[in-house]
Amino acid sequence: MFTSTERIKADDQSIALYLENLLSNKYQIPTFQRDVVWEKENVKKLWDSIYKFYPLGSILIWKTNTKLESHREIGGIKFADNFHSNEYQYILDGQQRTTSLLTSIHGGKGKIANNENFDPTLYIDLTIKLTDATDDTSYAKRFLFWDEIDDRDGKLTANTGRKNRYQDKLIVSLIDILKNPGEIERNLHKNGYGDFENPYMQQLRRIREVLYSYKISFIELRGIEVAEVCQIFERINQAGKPLDIFDIVVAKTFRSENKTNNISGFYLRELFDKFKKTISSSQYASIDNWTLLQMLAVVVKLEFPEAGIQNITDMYLNKLKTEHIEAVWSNFKIAVAKTFDFFDNILHIKGGRLIPYRYLYLTITAYFYRNDKPDYSFLNKYFWYYSFHNADLLTNTTHLWEHIYFVNQQKANSTSSFNKFDIDKNSLRKSFYSYRGRLSRAILSLYANHKP
Repeated sequence: MFTSTERIKADDQSIALYLENLLSNKYQIPTFQRDVVWEKENVKKLWDSIYKFYPLGSILIWKTNTKLESHREIGGIKFADNFHSNEYQYILDGQQRTTSLLTSIHGGKGKIANNENFDPTLYIDLTIKLTDATDDTSYAKRFLFWDEIDDRDGKLTANTGRKNRYQDKLIVSLIDILKNPGEIERNLHKNGYGDFENPYMQQLRRIREVLYSYKISFIELRGIEVAEVCQIFERINQAGKPLDIFDIVVAKTFRSENKTNNISGFYLRELFDKFKKTISSSQYASIDNWTLLQMLAVVVKLEFPEAGIQNITDMYLNKLKTEHIEAVWSNFKIAVAKTFDFFDNILHIKGGRLIPYRYLYLTITAYFYRNDKPDYSFLNKYFWYYSFHNADLLTNTTHLWEHIYFVNQQKANSTSSFNKFDIDKNSLRKSFYSYRGRLSRAILSLYANHKP
């Protein structure tokens, strides 16, 4: 057990140390496959903020013994395969900044900006002064990429002066400042700029100070379960895409293809996307990945009772394993497609916004799973009985598993029994209606069923 101060801890590191630790596999970036939008202007602004010692947002690190599939290449820079540790440190928030810092210093030609010829290595022009504290324009000339320095055709007048300054050792790469500062100083001395107070020497000292003294802030999470990690991420990252349990399951179940050992690749996000394309004509193709993941968990629990999937909460979804998903996937797709077809073409409910209970996706999928002779008369009774019952009988996971047991009993015995109940007109009149309410949706579903 960890104390409250050990569970969530603030820390910081210099840029040089952070990148050194990243290259030595101390940190990993999970394969959540969030798109990194790498733009030259944004990278320059990032470095301008660092150059001015402005604070940046914290990088969120999750320390855990849970093994997730991680990126083996970032911006063209390769990392060790099959890395194992007693404690992993995953970068949950900060991939954009990490990728920009890493490639700016260590390069990564061919993997950035969708341009195989582009080199993301960043250079600094030592001749560009910072005029005052409000200077917000000089960064564009101070920080340069190679395509802003090189003048192969001799046509770019702006580049011509830069190419000359590069040849005079006044434009230098960040990696050289980090690894060969002595050589840069010798070149400045050789060219007459070696005085301590020389502005070019001052610029060199400043950028070295940036690399070694600027502190990147970290928030480290340790001894925290996946559900709480997702909640913390969402609260500190409200402007971006929330991290959810689906992201975690995708990373945990990912498997790289290994043709040598005849091992196929596995990527759950891709499986979900491909399946949705097969039902693209249905309005249910827009179902969210979280609900689809819960439907999958129900089927895995039915097929593998010993797998430990006791519920559909995040804690149990986190236990889904690649081999179990692979085993049920074919029959699962059939069951889900039949569920959507039942809603769409039997009940004539055109879209998930009218389904009275979200859990109906799960219970009816469980009924269709490996069921070659479904009883649609039973399903009709089941749907309308629970949609209009005076009591809400499908609002929690206890109800859910009772329903799944009920539909599976019918599937096995071909018998169905519903307790009698009367629809109370006064209750319908006096009920509170909202667009999310179960009864509101049930009435609208009934209208839709009659194809008005």
